[in-house]
Amino acid sequence: MSDISNVKNEGNPVREQYPVTGMSCASCSANVEAILNRHPGVISAVVNLASETATVEFDPSLVNRQDLKDTVSSIGYDLITDTAGDHGDSLENIRLKRHRNLKYRTISALVLAAPLVVVSMFFMDLHYTPYIAWALATPIVLWFGRSFFTNAFRLLRHGSVNMDTLVSLSTGIAYLFSVFNILFPDFWSSRGLHAHVYFEASGVVIALVLLGRYLEEGAKANTSSALKKLIGLQPKTVLKVLSDGTTREFLISKVNEGDTILVRPGEKIPVDGTISSGSSYVDESMITGEPVPAARKKGDKVYAGTVNQKGTFRFVAEKVGSDTLLSNIIKLVKEAQGSKAPVQKLVDKIASVFVPVVVALSLVTLLVWSISGENNGFVQGLLSMITVLVIACPCALGLATPTAIMVGIGKGAEKNILIKDAQALELAHRMDVIVLDKTGTITEGKPSVVRDVWLKGIDKSLAVNILYNLEKVSEHPVAEAIVRHLGKSAGEVALSEVTSITGQGITGVCNNSVYVAGDKKLISTRGIVTDPGLAAITGDWEKEPGTIVYFADEKEVLAIFSVHDKIKKSSVNAIRQLKEQGIEIYLASGDNNRTVNIVAGKTGIENFKAGLLPAEKADFVRSLRGKGKIVGMVGDGINDSQALATADVSIAMGKGSDIAIDAARMTIIGNDLTAIPEAIKLSRRTVRTIRQNLFWAFIYNIIGIPLAAGVLYPVNGFLLNPMIAGAAMALSSLSVVSNSLRLKMSD
Repeated sequence: MSDISNVKNEGNPVREQYPVTGMSCASCSANVEAILNRHPGVISAVVNLASETATVEFDPSLVNRQDLKDTVSSIGYDLITDTAGDHGDSLENIRLKRHRNLKYRTISALVLAAPLVVVSMFFMDLHYTPYIAWALATPIVLWFGRSFFTNAFRLLRHGSVNMDTLVSLSTGIAYLFSVFNILFPDFWSSRGLHAHVYFEASGVVIALVLLGRYLEEGAKANTSSALKKLIGLQPKTVLKVLSDGTTREFLISKVNEGDTILVRPGEKIPVDGTISSGSSYVDESMITGEPVPAARKKGDKVYAGTVNQKGTFRFVAEKVGSDTLLSNIIKLVKEAQGSKAPVQKLVDKIASVFVPVVVALSLVTLLVWSISGENNGFVQGLLSMITVLVIACPCALGLATPTAIMVGIGKGAEKNILIKDAQALELAHRMDVIVLDKTGTITEGKPSVVRDVWLKGIDKSLAVNILYNLEKVSEHPVAEAIVRHLGKSAGEVALSEVTSITGQGITGVCNNSVYVAGDKKLISTRGIVTDPGLAAITGDWEKEPGTIVYFADEKEVLAIFSVHDKIKKSSVNAIRQLKEQGIEIYLASGDNNRTVNIVAGKTGIENFKAGLLPAEKADFVRSLRGKGKIVGMVGDGINDSQALATADVSIAMGKGSDIAIDAARMTIIGNDLTAIPEAIKLSRRTVRTIRQNLFWAFIYNIIGIPLAAGVLYPVNGFLLNPMIAGAAMALSSLSVVSNSLRLKMSD
């Protein structure tokens, strides 16, 4: 094997991310990472257990994807390197199939383990009991638990160990020892000893460890489909305008820079470009997060993944393929989700040290007994070695985290908090800073009329009918808010010459009179007079967030409307509670500075950032993390997905975008921000429970291993029976599960 240091700077290195399947514990990811980093031509490899991905930087002139795949496969895992086409579905199918298989093996093992324990504990004196126990334990050990042995063997060939090593050693030796005792009982009777069998120890250990694995898989079952949904925002085909003026449908992969694309009402914009003709309103919430579609006309930029409303326009493609804004969002979310976070460091250290230490202790136990000079020293040493391996089996350690997580998730659901993984639970209570999106998070996320004032002395009934029918023609969501507001009291009237003025408003004729609904600029350019009283009111409204709509005839303003996104009733209370918990709060929004400033003032937030694009939000979160802070991000839109994936703790509002929900590690079911302080409290209790579980698992091993090795034998002749060790192991698991269930009793 060549010296890796000699190849680090050769060729042009590439950096790629691959899914990894088959990992089940921290030592698994450590082993995959280690074997990749040892491969010649690999510059660096980082494996993330939570996202089940490996980010590998390598020199393609020295190593190819198949080499990487073969290397990982050699130790029992699989690296999916087929990047041609969409392999997301196949990967999800692999994981689903693995989960179903694990469920089947777990249930089957538990079904057989239950009578195995009963027979071994309560009918041990019957002559045929060992044979029944053998029959029950054999399928558990050799079939349902076979993966422990195959994985341990593959790792051993490469000089590595993990939790499977301990499980396979302890259960394998106990099983083989028991089979030997059944087949050759005279070996022990001739030495004055009874030929005990320990099938229940091997069967119960495998059943309980499988249960632990299944619980852990369940906690990770909601794998993120955010990237798949983001990719789904891009249409598969486009209407390209040909040189002769006709249009023809093409696959999006056939779009080149400079092509002219036709976009009809309701269609998604396929690539980035500039409008060459036509106008419309475009829903750009995936970029800005704002619910109000933006008016777009000739010369304006449009972006892939945004949605055209009712107008039709043509635009010239400028950025296609991986260069579009949507593609960059996908790339950044993918990188952020695959980066390795500093979580469960304690478990990583345990995994790297615990297994070899226990194996070494068991061998030392056998050696000490063999040279002790005691009668049958080797036999007693063999029993003690098995007992050490059985009692040290990491079942309690394996159950410590997933059981607490599962109970914590259930408790969170009761409080409208969906918690997706251990990382969110571990870090939530340590948050120093929380970044809040505005629209849909602090506010309702839907424009509505909050107040209206009508000019006195007019025929209000007729005016309401005219405005209702005029705005009903408009494509703008602010107009839709006014239509909803007037709907109950309005009737139908005939309008003619209705004209939409992009970005300003709409006009129409009724009974030979022209009526106008729009912004201040439209009123001013037409020389329409505003009553001093109404003007004073609009002056006050301009100090608040939102949009002011004027309704006028040819001479004067007849009514004014304040339309904006209301601040949720729960937002102020939630922000106060977060401050009481010592968390620094930032408001980050794609909206304009005036609106964001007003919302920040009304909710008691001192720090805010306005006019941020999705990448800028993510950069802001990254800058806070760069200061050594644990950063939480709360959002609800597609535009928040990058920042959510970049944050240490990501929280999505449940009534928001599916993509934001998938990108986040916590979801508030509903729209109540006060659930976030509750989530932090739940995080504290859950992490405390996990630490308690780990403490008891360690105490159990610290006391149990020396007893199993026979440390008390010279003092009082006490030796721990492997059967009792098996029962103690099961009891340790029960204590961990019981402690986790205490979480259900908390407020």
